[in-house]
Amino acid sequence: MFTRLQKRATALKADESGNMLVIAAISLTAFLGVVALSFDIGRVTITHSEMQSFADSVALAAAGELDGRDDAITRATNAAQIIADTQIFGNANNDLAGAADYTLTFLSALPADDLDAPNAITTDPRNAVYVRVQTVDVTVSLTFGAAFAALSGNQEMENDVAAEAIAGYTQYACDVTPLMFCMADPNWTAEANVGQMIQLRDGGQGAAWGPGNFGFLDPGVIPEDSLVGGPCAGVDGQIIRCLFGAEGPVGQCYRLRGVDTYPGQSVGVNDVAFNTRFDMFQGALKNERNNLIYAPAPNVIKGLVPGGGGGGNGSQCLGNNVAVSPDTRPIPRDDCFGAGTCGGRFGDGDWSVGRAEYVQFNYGGLDPHPSAVTRWDYYKAEVAAAGGASGSTNILTGRSETGRPSCSNQQSGDVRRRIVVAAAIDCTTYPISGSERGVPVEEFVEVFLTEPVSNDGGLPAKLEIHVEVVGSAGGDGAGTSNLDGIFRDVVQLYR
Repeated sequence: MFTRLQKRATALKADESGNMLVIAAISLTAFLGVVALSFDIGRVTITHSEMQSFADSVALAAAGELDGRDDAITRATNAAQIIADTQIFGNANNDLAGAADYTLTFLSALPADDLDAPNAITTDPRNAVYVRVQTVDVTVSLTFGAAFAALSGNQEMENDVAAEAIAGYTQYACDVTPLMFCMADPNWTAEANVGQMIQLRDGGQGAAWGPGNFGFLDPGVIPEDSLVGGPCAGVDGQIIRCLFGAEGPVGQCYRLRGVDTYPGQSVGVNDVAFNTRFDMFQGALKNERNNLIYAPAPNVIKGLVPGGGGGGNGSQCLGNNVAVSPDTRPIPRDDCFGAGTCGGRFGDGDWSVGRAEYVQFNYGGLDPHPSAVTRWDYYKAEVAAAGGASGSTNILTGRSETGRPSCSNQQSGDVRRRIVVAAAIDCTTYPISGSERGVPVEEFVEVFLTEPVSNDGGLPAKLEIHVEVVGSAGGDGAGTSNLDGIFRDVVQLYR
């Protein structure tokens, strides 16, 4: 009996027919454990994705309002509260909306290294360039982790999920003249002063600049923008001279939050850079008179007598000794400049006395455009009456100048050729004394060149530019001009 039982036990011990069941059971347990872990990890990952999407949307919405105005932070906070989303995979379904689900922190700058925490916190809306969004924690229970914790006697595991995003706003002014001027006062706006004459004078280097002083913008401050494809592409020498004289989009952009300024003479710009618009080709641009990119305006009345033929093709160009016309006058300045009552370099828009003289000399006393209110209106009316910007009919008859280009064999087909877009700077709040960095632009202003740019003959010579305010081209101003597409709002995520 004992021998028989011993044999059966030995045979059972040697029998391997059930091993696969054990292996299958262990494998199934491991597989289910992996599936369980994947489920938990998936819920955490999806929850984080939901929170990150919400944080990104809030940051972009808030950043789009950070334009540097006094109410920028208030508007950014309100814009953030509009964003709504839903979080599904946490412990409960949650509607995400409002300040209870995130905190906003406004920053003036970001650290150079993305691994460093941002610490340039600001509450000043003028300096708020970036917004940081940090969502509140959402708890995701690890369901299968809880089961394992119960079996092992350990505490149930929890996982808190949150997200963070940083977005910023930058506004660029593109294809504008690299010119800036100091506003009359911090409250001055272009729209409130349409028709006003400004006597812009080179601010120079050293002394503090005042209202009406002007300088230039560094064309190299935005390296990511290039001149490729523009009229100044491949120009040798002083590129800024081309940027002032050339016609057409120049492909250069400037940040409204901070431009770099220079006095005029320090970058080698003089009157010839501006005066191609008036059919005046002298100095460094004397050989460019038939270059299409420097085509003169369709109306170049300037009160100067063209010289004899030059260059072998019978053109009439101004020589070294420019003669004042005996029977024509340039578009006049505000009367207060002649009377000495302007009180500075900003006029009052009244040019009635000068207008009467202009009409007397150029038209024999009978005003052909009585409905034109501003000088810009009058200039356009003269062009329209002579067949438009592409016409060849003389604007003036029986006078020393015709009003059409006579030196260059080119003529711009754009009546706006004598319009310049300049950056208006609050030099009271942000003092300038020559070369400065990161100066905020209050708005870009369209101005009309009423007469050729001149210098005072001093050493060093100081440029004077006489312009009439046409309106705001954009930026912080109303932007009612008809310049299309020069401003680009860039809102992007940085982290």
